[in-house]
Amino acid sequence: MEITLEKQNDSKATIKVHLATADYEPQIKEKLKDYGKKVSIKGFRPGKVPASMVQKMYGKSIKVDEINNLVIKGIQDYIQENKLNIIGHPLPAVDSGKNLDWDSPVDYKFDYEVGLVPTFSYTLSDKVKLEQYEIGLSEESINTTLSNLRSQYGQMTDAAEVKEPDFVSGELKEVNGDFTTNTLVPANRLNKKGLAVFENKKVGDVLSFNIEDLFDDETNLAHVTGRPKEELANIKGTYTFTIGGIRRSDIAPLNQEFFDKIFGAGKVTTEEEFMTKLKATIAENYNRESDAAFAKKVKDHFVNNTEITLSEDFLKRWLLVSNEGKVTTEQIEKEYGSFAQELKWTLIKSKIGEDNKVKVDHEEVLQQAKNMIMAQFGISDITEEMRETIDKVAENYLQHENGKNYQNLYEQAFNDKVMSLIKEKVSISSKKITSDEFQKLMGA
Repeated sequence: MEITLEKQNDSKATIKVHLATADYEPQIKEKLKDYGKKVSIKGFRPGKVPASMVQKMYGKSIKVDEINNLVIKGIQDYIQENKLNIIGHPLPAVDSGKNLDWDSPVDYKFDYEVGLVPTFSYTLSDKVKLEQYEIGLSEESINTTLSNLRSQYGQMTDAAEVKEPDFVSGELKEVNGDFTTNTLVPANRLNKKGLAVFENKKVGDVLSFNIEDLFDDETNLAHVTGRPKEELANIKGTYTFTIGGIRRSDIAPLNQEFFDKIFGAGKVTTEEEFMTKLKATIAENYNRESDAAFAKKVKDHFVNNTEITLSEDFLKRWLLVSNEGKVTTEQIEKEYGSFAQELKWTLIKSKIGEDNKVKVDHEEVLQQAKNMIMAQFGISDITEEMRETIDKVAENYLQHENGKNYQNLYEQAFNDKVMSLIKEKVSISSKKITSDEFQKLMGA
């Protein structure tokens, strides 16, 4: 088998395979002999089917399979041996393999297109200047968080009339249609027009309104109607709502029961300890949000300031083929820009990691799994017995999903290390900002 590489440019090449008869005939003969021993055909004893009949019935399909396997393995070996840094996987060239003579012992030629990781350089030094937000912890944000928590964990009671914090249950019905459903309307999600329709109404009252006037956010309309977002454009016109119940959450008192619900049994025992821990928790959340915003700045900077030429035609075809009918050409055209940006960032991170010898070992991946599990269950302090249990759960998690879980956490650990390295190398200035200003910048 002869395999050569023909580069079209820095990001695309063709792997050309020349398969001589001597490369495949011995394997096919061996396969036919094996079939002859196993195949069962009426009128012949097992293992006594004439070779000519086996050849006639199965020869072509065996030949196609064997040649296909030889070509794929040959290409894989060639890529590994020549250390080709490819994107995706090789695709048969559009016209490759057409009009081949499978009935005669002839030489075959196949062409496979591959996307190559192009050569590129990046700048990682203190000349790169980036800004990170320091989100201020205001009394207003503390009071808002506390108020929300006390409302969320307060005792639910029946109310006589609808007020803004209430949850209103009842039957929603389309006047000029056949849509009807029993649903729950959170009064605090209504806009001013919607709240005016519901406010001060009682159980048994029948409300009438244009449904598109109730909410500013279509997510709330989807929740109340139980319809997917893509159908919301058709939800309009006059609807009625018959109030079946009004539930109100009383404000939870600042007592031990409330403290335990928020932070766990016995973690805090006084109002002063509770407020101190609440402020620390809000600050931690702000830090995470700031880190996420900074990570996006890092990504945008490197993607926008690093010249990487990708093979657009190959990548679009690869996306279409690899998704096996799950996406259309139109969808790929629409989403390609975002995909290319993510791919460039992945290539940049990989090169930064490679150039700086960033490594992730199994223990670090295992620790990622443990941290994830502890966060899911809200565990911070653990006993030795719990530690053993978490270790087992983490190991089990990493072994599931055919290695996908392991790969995902490996990439997460790698990304964290690369981001830490970038923070050490670039110049970072801090900008103080209020939580409201930050949310506006993030588009919330």
